[in-house]
Amino acid sequence: MNVYNKIMRLFWLVLAVAMTILISYLSLTQGFYKWGFYYVFVLLAFGMFFFKSYMMKRMDRHLEYLAQQKEKTKLNEKGN
Repeated sequence: MNVYNKIMRLFWLVLAVAMTILISYLSLTQGFYKWGFYYVFVLLAFGMFFFKSYMMKRMDRHLEYLAQQKEKTKLNEKGN
């Protein structure tokens, strides 16, 4: 699952950068009024990248917390 998450995070970053370049080029050549709205999708892709990064870090911290709780439980059971 970790490999999948890393691939998807990279996918959103590459997609956002590629769309930024493409939309900027099209805006300059064909007019901003026609292509400017598509920057919303660029923001969405960057948002997904940052959200994915945040959730991956959050999950790692949560798994560490669960491991610590499990270790504490084992120590308490041995002490009793």
